[in-house]
Amino acid sequence: MDPCPFVRLTVANLALKIPVASKPAPSVVHPSSTPCFCKIKLKNFPPQSALVPFIPSDHTFPDSQVPQVAAIFHLTKSELDRLVAKSFFAAKPCLKISIYTGRRGTTCGVNLGKLLGRVSVPLDLAGTETKAAVFHNGWITVGREAKSSCAQFHLNVKAEPDPRFVFQFDGEPECSPQVFQIQGHIRQPVFSCKFCFRNIGDRNQRSRSLQLDPGSSRSWLTSFGSERERPGKERKGWSVTIHDLSGSPVAAASMVTPFVASPGSDRVSRSNPGSWLILRPGDGTWKPWGRLEAWRERGSSDGLGYRFELIPETNGAVGAAGIVLAESTLSSKKGGKFIIDLGSSSSNGRATPGNPTSPGCSPRSSGDFGYGLWPYCMYRGFVMSGSVEGEGRCSKPTVEVSVPHVNCTEDAAAFVALAAAIDLSMDACRLFSQRLRKELNHVQDLVG
Repeated sequence: MDPCPFVRLTVANLALKIPVASKPAPSVVHPSSTPCFCKIKLKNFPPQSALVPFIPSDHTFPDSQVPQVAAIFHLTKSELDRLVAKSFFAAKPCLKISIYTGRRGTTCGVNLGKLLGRVSVPLDLAGTETKAAVFHNGWITVGREAKSSCAQFHLNVKAEPDPRFVFQFDGEPECSPQVFQIQGHIRQPVFSCKFCFRNIGDRNQRSRSLQLDPGSSRSWLTSFGSERERPGKERKGWSVTIHDLSGSPVAAASMVTPFVASPGSDRVSRSNPGSWLILRPGDGTWKPWGRLEAWRERGSSDGLGYRFELIPETNGAVGAAGIVLAESTLSSKKGGKFIIDLGSSSSNGRATPGNPTSPGCSPRSSGDFGYGLWPYCMYRGFVMSGSVEGEGRCSKPTVEVSVPHVNCTEDAAAFVALAAAIDLSMDACRLFSQRLRKELNHVQDLVG
């Protein structure tokens, strides 16, 4: 399998120094009490925002500090070519950063923050798909006043190669489509996807492809799933098996906890989510690799909430504490991207994998162990993404997997199975007042 070239543009290590006025005035920014944030823009990409910490004016920013990532832009080959081509006829593309004091957000359409100043970093992106480049690392003066009285803004901007394998389903996962590898204009079949259901009341209808070892398979599914058999509104028993070109099963996603409407409502709640187990073959049976939980968020977001955690295996036994690699929300109307990126910070200020204060490789229930002490810290930077369409839209998920995280066919297949599970979770979490498409209604009618 040949990867596609991608470039990862990272903005990190933000900081702000503002001279303290000898005589306080209403217009003076007081670093001890005034919050600060910035908006980061790259042409043709959605803007990103990040908090900017203050540091004392007599301090220097330590170069040895673990990078605090503020924003990441992922450039495909075509996007990179467009930006590079423009630089031959006009000014080089620039990263533009607007710095504000005050709280983020708007009131009646008016920004709450007050603009402190803007900085611009020219980008020479030619050749960055094969070689890393640093565009800026240090301080920039903000404002037009004398240098001694101006604010100083620190940032690091760099681009580095981030090649990825790209896969695309040739149809919706519940329609058992083929999965193609994409490289430029070339589409090559690499996997097939088999959707089926496990009727808990009739074991004979279980998918044979999920039973490398029937006894062991049932024990895995039972140990991670829920034995609840509630009457009423629930969706359960869905499974997807990924096969290679020879027809051998190389990964699977099995719904082990039913998606059940919370009492008195038509939605799957965060407090009682449904879940999938992502399985990989090993030693003649299926072995659990990860667990995906999904639910329907309440409130104005009304989206698909999800959490994915890695299941560590120690001395042949599966540990109880999972390693959370991704937790976020997707719009139920517009869809979005399911992303595992252990090198990005959260835009809402919460600790996320990749934030040095909360390593993505820490067990979910045991605090911060540090990057080098946990055996599953092989996952670094961008890991994978999977596209998810909104409710009622035709979905043909595209899956991107970082090259360093694929050592064999089973590695790639596990991420493809995970992408299928998150796509199907959009249907599993639909309001129970809405009817699913026929491929999924068949299952719902049997077990409802």
